[in-house]
Amino acid sequence: MPTKVLIPTALRQYADGKDVVEIAASTVGEALQTLGATYPALKKNLYTDDGKLRHFINIYKGDEDIRSLQYLDTALSGNDELMIVPSIAGGASIGEMDITEDVALSNDEIKRYSRHLIIPEFGVEGQKKLKRASVLMIGAGGLGSPLGMYLAAAGIGRLGIVDFDVVDYSNLQRQLLHGTPDVGKAKALSAKETIARLNPHVEVVTYETPLTSANALDILKDYDVIVDGTDNFPTRYLVNDACVMLKKPNVYGSIFRFEGQVSVFWANSREATDGRLPDGACYRCLYPEPPPPGLVPSCAEGGVLGVLPGVVGTMQAIETIKILTGLGEPMVNRLLLFDALKMKFRELKLRKNPECVVCSDHPSITALIDYEAFCGMPSNDHQGNSELNPSREKTMSTSPNDITVQELKARLDAGETPFILDVRNPNEWEIVRLQGTTLIPLPELPNRLAELSGKQETEILVHCKMGGRSAQACEILRQNGFKNVKNVVGGINAWALEIDKTMPTY
Repeated sequence: MPTKVLIPTALRQYADGKDVVEIAASTVGEALQTLGATYPALKKNLYTDDGKLRHFINIYKGDEDIRSLQYLDTALSGNDELMIVPSIAGGASIGEMDITEDVALSNDEIKRYSRHLIIPEFGVEGQKKLKRASVLMIGAGGLGSPLGMYLAAAGIGRLGIVDFDVVDYSNLQRQLLHGTPDVGKAKALSAKETIARLNPHVEVVTYETPLTSANALDILKDYDVIVDGTDNFPTRYLVNDACVMLKKPNVYGSIFRFEGQVSVFWANSREATDGRLPDGACYRCLYPEPPPPGLVPSCAEGGVLGVLPGVVGTMQAIETIKILTGLGEPMVNRLLLFDALKMKFRELKLRKNPECVVCSDHPSITALIDYEAFCGMPSNDHQGNSELNPSREKTMSTSPNDITVQELKARLDAGETPFILDVRNPNEWEIVRLQGTTLIPLPELPNRLAELSGKQETEILVHCKMGGRSAQACEILRQNGFKNVKNVVGGINAWALEIDKTMPTY
């Protein structure tokens, strides 16, 4: 029987949309080579130019990482399953969270938390642990909404919220901390108001600022548990490294379209739990390097099922409560994958990397670094996604490789007919489009360059939704001999917000 190779959502666009490919092979390496030969575009995302498996790609045979087996030489039998897991931009008492302050429960709190108090394993002491505890949420969006609401309802004593974005109409499909009247309001403030209505006993501290290498340690150090609800890779690596340096548990969650991931990264978990847990892996143990910019789109560009963050964020809340109360087994050294379309959960084993540059015994990174430079992308993807963000507005391009929507409008009004290439996906094309454009989705562009034959000297203006994918497309075109290529800054959203306000944004 052939081996089944499970393709994650983020990579299916490079495998003709397939989620499972059956391959006859005797080893993992042979299976991946066959897969790459069948789908060349996928191979480019699995392997480096010198033929090595990329660091942001993990391969699992069953629930075991092949790095803990025989790597690419791992033998396969007919009933094996291989899973490709790219990065996507938990009874013993766990105890000793250094939460020793004595607190009492008021009569109102006893009534409010009564369903906790009558659980024998939880009881009054478990509720007091929550009241004494402090949790920092990184992000008050899709994951932060269920996380914040359930932690507040559960009775967390102090809840910190880091978010510098504002509420946009496109958030309301999944970010239940915010409602229509909150559009235009700072997310941190909107979240604080919602939580105050939900449970006035919770102290909420807001940080309406980007989390950076300059402020992360100061913000994180005063909290017992850090919960990562970020939507970009620079902040995710920043949170991981700061948690390792501060010896804080990092409750991780991520979502993409119909899939989610949950884990607990806790590098000093053995020390923190008096040996009741093994040494924990950190995020870098799983993904030493980020994917190249654009491979894994953000929710703003790739979309997400509105209910999905409710599932993943709620699981993050559960893991947080388990850590704080000492109940159950936190997901240290385990990665939970959720596929909403198949309603299937899969648990994979993680292992601490003894050579990890951050959490090993001899780390090479001992201070926070420039994470935008490390990831090759900005630490937020909100620019151009909100009609409430005036910082996007500029009328003149500052680079010879860019053109603004104002400049494009002026040229069209003057009667020019430039060649405009749209590299969005067909479903986005159906939502809204510019007249007279040619559609070639970014994943298909390398294999469809022949359709642009004869235009090597012609000016090509490339646009997508917000400018990220079109920038990648411009680079692909230049590498293939197209000499006059420009990126439309801000994409079709900028056109809709600044030129034709009758157009919808999405």
